[in-house]
Amino acid sequence: MKIMDFLSKGAIVSELKSTKKEEVIKELVDALINAGEIEKRYHNKLIEALMTREELGSTAIGQGVAIPHAKSDCVGKLVAAFGLSAKGVDFDSLDAEPVYILFLLVAPQDSAGPHLKALARISRLLKDKYFRDNLKGCKDDKAIIKIIVQEDEKKV
Repeated sequence: MKIMDFLSKGAIVSELKSTKKEEVIKELVDALINAGEIEKRYHNKLIEALMTREELGSTAIGQGVAIPHAKSDCVGKLVAAFGLSAKGVDFDSLDAEPVYILFLLVAPQDSAGPHLKALARISRLLKDKYFRDNLKGCKDDKAIIKIIVQEDEKKV
């Protein structure tokens, strides 16, 4: 599975403005709506699903990375948004460090397989310090896409 199979090119935010967990999640959901991946009427329902998942335990996995995710009937296929924060986001991370790299995943209710494969794929890639550092150095969505595509090509 390649990240570009589910990452919406129109939902890449190279400069997140928010520094708080719920605001960043809203910003990334808005990016998915603006990219035409999710209908606007599902905005609040989706944020509620993502925040409910966060209440179970933070999706910040350490090393400046978070992968907020939820299953929802708001989508018909697995979709993702990507966000980069220069300031860092307080995301209740396991290592108590701020988060700089975020992948937000939304999967249909009945898609356990693809949802878990996507989480595993993103987690594996983001364990690579070189990949994380390259992403953090990106200044626009084109640079972010280029780096992700390069990784997709060599690690599938």
